[in-house]
Amino acid sequence: MKPELGVCYYPEHWPEENWAKDAARMIETGLTWVRIGEFAWSRMEPTPGDLQFGWLDRAIETLGAAGLKIVLGTPTATPPRWMLDKYPDMLAMDANDDPRKFGSRRHYCFSHVGYIDECTRIAQIIGQRYGRNPHIAAWQIDNEYGCHDTTISYSEAALEAFRHWLADRYSSIDALNTAWGNVFWSMEYNSFDQIELPNQTVTEPNPAHVLAFRRFSSDQVVAFNKAQVDALRPLTDAPLLHNYMGRVLEFDHFDVGDDLDIATWDSYPIGFLSDRLEADEAHKTAFLQQGDPDMQAFHHDLYRAVGHGRWWVMEQQPGPVNWAPYNPAPLPGMVRLWSLEAVAHGAEVVSYFRWRQAPFGQEQMHAGLLAPNGHDAPGLAEARQTAVDLAALGEVHPARAPVAIVFDYASDWAWATQPQGAGFNYFKLVFSAYRALRRAGLSVDFLSPSMVGEKHYNLILAPGVAVLGDLEQRLIQGCDLAILGPRSGAITEDFQIPREGPPGLNYLDTHVNLIETLPPSVVRTVDGGGKSEHWVERLSGEAKTLLTFTDGTPALHGEAGLWYLAGFPDEALWDRVITMAAQDTNLVLHPMPPGLRRRETQSHEVLINYNAHPVSWNGLQIEGCDVLFRKHGSYQR
Repeated sequence: MKPELGVCYYPEHWPEENWAKDAARMIETGLTWVRIGEFAWSRMEPTPGDLQFGWLDRAIETLGAAGLKIVLGTPTATPPRWMLDKYPDMLAMDANDDPRKFGSRRHYCFSHVGYIDECTRIAQIIGQRYGRNPHIAAWQIDNEYGCHDTTISYSEAALEAFRHWLADRYSSIDALNTAWGNVFWSMEYNSFDQIELPNQTVTEPNPAHVLAFRRFSSDQVVAFNKAQVDALRPLTDAPLLHNYMGRVLEFDHFDVGDDLDIATWDSYPIGFLSDRLEADEAHKTAFLQQGDPDMQAFHHDLYRAVGHGRWWVMEQQPGPVNWAPYNPAPLPGMVRLWSLEAVAHGAEVVSYFRWRQAPFGQEQMHAGLLAPNGHDAPGLAEARQTAVDLAALGEVHPARAPVAIVFDYASDWAWATQPQGAGFNYFKLVFSAYRALRRAGLSVDFLSPSMVGEKHYNLILAPGVAVLGDLEQRLIQGCDLAILGPRSGAITEDFQIPREGPPGLNYLDTHVNLIETLPPSVVRTVDGGGKSEHWVERLSGEAKTLLTFTDGTPALHGEAGLWYLAGFPDEALWDRVITMAAQDTNLVLHPMPPGLRRRETQSHEVLINYNAHPVSWNGLQIEGCDVLFRKHGSYQR
């Protein structure tokens, strides 16, 4: 695979005489892909049935004739104003029963049948017009599902669809009452038509009700996406993709990805550092203009799994964004670093957002590769240099990692429903495990629960998986060592404590007798170093105690092939656990200094320095904000 570069472009924003000049400059920069059309419904169909594709025909021909491969987006993330006149009830409703009004984007409910029909219709129309166009090399469906908290809707359309979903799932109202434990607080129903959505309750709604609604809401995204997939598949041979957004967990991306050919995601390292990552101020200050050293890689590896090996970065930050609390500029070299890091993780394409900075609208302060007047922005030179680097690098093929992490979206929904303590967060727990593996210099794969057992790994981490089912059996078969906990196997699918008690393991005699959650000022220390934060479980059973809290209770239970953690490890404890696991599984660790990360491809060892200063490692010096590709075997580690 020879990685390529692309850019997002909005011909409808610019005079037509600019298009050919922009296309030529894209080619001169070294870009080969361009994404268009994903927000242009009002220009494609300014009034119902008035299809205006002449401008898009000319834009596609202009860009394609210049040598660019085009990703054409379905415009369904931005329904035009007339759509709301046609379907006044299509708006999503928030938890306060307020409508998500027209005036920005993503103002639709995934359950609205009329709007789904409109999306299928416009997808078919553009598929029929451009599906065999030689310049259209890929299709993007919609844009950033779930962004701006738009997965969950409390609309009448969602209520009606939820009741049907429940009837299909439970068959009888008695079965639902039993599964949900509705005898508690006299919450029993006599029919599915009595069930409301789990918002605006006096106190906490039934967690089984909430989790069922979260599962339903995810399924609605999957069905919405599939409706457009089914419309386009017969009309084109080009791959279908979607661009997911970082740390948007409200729907199951694996389920959406099963209907697509390529997973892509939108990478905004500096925006994410301040907007959606828990870290202390010293860390955020040190990486203010670089982004967190693990956040991008985490999503690269996750979406490689979602795409079953095929993935892109559809939007790569090239300068300051406009939507985070603070929006500093990247340090020199970082746009190139982010691009090459993505390639090291297997990206087929890295596409910058955007070509020209918009002079109007909500994103006018969001930098592009060019300023609105066409002058070079700082990111342009780095994109050009990245194209030179990729040409010299040649083909890059990802290698299967020796370790994997199980990522389960439904576990996030469960623990967000009842966190039990303010410090317990599923993403934070999994991310802490990922960081530990990266500090050890290991490449990492992600697995959905259903993927476990398809390939063999030295080590699989599955922290916080709420419902285990047959996962334990497949973990035993799929790796040399699996590490579960904390909070693994703690509930059933319907949010009840399992009859046998958590974690309900068959291959490890360990039982959770008591759970306590801790404020930030309190920790439980472990003999020999490290501590548990936020969450502590009291274990019993005949399993061997591998680590002990200083109060004498087990911190880590384990036997051959399966371990269970009794708390939320800090960095020191994670590092101890990974070191112990490496000794049991013949893993070779490569401890990394702060800010330096390592990734292996089939042919290269890649070192990525997120620090603003040089770092020495194993006799090498890696400059600040730089990436080093080294052929395997070219030096002794």
